[in-house]
Amino acid sequence: MQLPSQNLYSALRAAFPKNLDATAVFASTPEGAPLNYSWADLEHASARIANLLASLDLPAFSRIAVQVEKSVEAMLLYLAVLRAGHVFLPLNTAYQQAEIEYFIGNAEPAVVVCTPQNFGWVSKTAFKAGTHSVFTLGQDRSGSLLERAAQCGDRHTPVACGRDDMAAILYTSGTTGRSKGAMLTHGNLLSNALVLKDYWGWQPGDVLIHALPIYHAHGLFVGVHGALINGSPMVWFNKFDARATIAAFARATVFMGVPTLYVRMLAETSLTREAAAHMRLFISGSAPLLVDTFAAWQERTGHTILERYGMSETVMLCSNPCGADARHDGQSERRGGTVGFPLPGTELRVVDDDGKPLPAGEIGNIEVRGPNVFKGYWQMPEKTAQEFAAGGWFKTGDVGQQDARGYVSIVGRSKDLFISGGFNVYPAEIEGFINELPGVAESAVVGVPHADFGEVGVAVIVPRAGARPDTEAVITTLRAQLAHFKVPRRCFIAAQLPRNSMGKVQKNLLREQYRDLFLKK
Repeated sequence: MQLPSQNLYSALRAAFPKNLDATAVFASTPEGAPLNYSWADLEHASARIANLLASLDLPAFSRIAVQVEKSVEAMLLYLAVLRAGHVFLPLNTAYQQAEIEYFIGNAEPAVVVCTPQNFGWVSKTAFKAGTHSVFTLGQDRSGSLLERAAQCGDRHTPVACGRDDMAAILYTSGTTGRSKGAMLTHGNLLSNALVLKDYWGWQPGDVLIHALPIYHAHGLFVGVHGALINGSPMVWFNKFDARATIAAFARATVFMGVPTLYVRMLAETSLTREAAAHMRLFISGSAPLLVDTFAAWQERTGHTILERYGMSETVMLCSNPCGADARHDGQSERRGGTVGFPLPGTELRVVDDDGKPLPAGEIGNIEVRGPNVFKGYWQMPEKTAQEFAAGGWFKTGDVGQQDARGYVSIVGRSKDLFISGGFNVYPAEIEGFINELPGVAESAVVGVPHADFGEVGVAVIVPRAGARPDTEAVITTLRAQLAHFKVPRRCFIAAQLPRNSMGKVQKNLLREQYRDLFLKK
């Protein structure tokens, strides 16, 4: 018996409201003029692009690589790729030529879509790698993609897909080597979207402020899927603007952001309880949210940020509760410094280095399994096998703990762990102590080579405005609070920490900066 199609677009389309003439996306031109899109626009414009892809006679599940600036048309291209039964491959707009050459060479896309200004070098790279077609798409709706699609029909039947058929490939950040392409299926993405719709209590009348990039799981899969699977309009920002976002609270109910965006809005005097009164839910992810930011937002707006945890290979894994969680004795508290509970259908365990489950409260390696967990790494079967334990448990590479109530806290990445004199040191634990010290806004701790101890810690502190912490005093204070092997050997002041586009601290850059500090000359 043939099973019904599991094409993700079909599921999203089924949630569109009956009135397709209603506004689906409130956007604006680069000059600031209103440019709104109806649900019918989403349906027909994505159909035209899907028909363009169909006209190319590509093999099933061809990769469509996309490196363009954020726009509603870029989202329509994503929906079209789903409809056409191909595999969407979003690429960070910050990637440079050498990186793009690697991605195109590794993924072997049949189609590449780039910005008009990059067409010259991207097309040479793509055609050299065997790419069938290269199109352009500008943030101002210019480019050959839309010109060609305008000649195609606006009706299209989504290609039948199974749950295990690939829908997207997301390349990981690659801080410890070449980036790996995580293969996500229609089933992975649909199951996660449906779980989050229920767990976060999406309601009729909800409106999402979308101010995140769409080359990343947070903005593309959590944000776009969340709104569309609920038939909710989006207030669309191609680039984040703190003041404009705060002003948009009056006509929206849900906001998703990374911690950096919350910090920027807290710096605006227009952020008040009155400004946020119409909002229902603020969600944070992609990087750890400082407890100070969590508390400051609560005090300024009266809203408690919901922090959650996910990754490219799994989409969302955990979330603080939106309401009472019946699975955890009715807990409804959104606890700062935690990422809440494993989502329904997702299993999570904390294990030691031998894979043995640890009791509540102990720090170990986080492993997960569930319908949201990816299919594997593109063209890397050996790496895929290494990252899964017996029983289908995926080794996240994150280190954390789960308390007796079920709340999960992330201590850090296993790759951030360093060993000093034979002892394991988890930087996030030390950062937690440093961040509580007077005058400290945030900090990062990394392990660097040391001739005697193998590795020792170096702390980098960003001070609060007007403050300048005494670095020697910081180390002295830590000596009274922590075991000697955990205390950083040196402490430095910096104006800011290096971060990637999603707000994650790039500790690899700090390790490189200080790697020779203790090496004997």
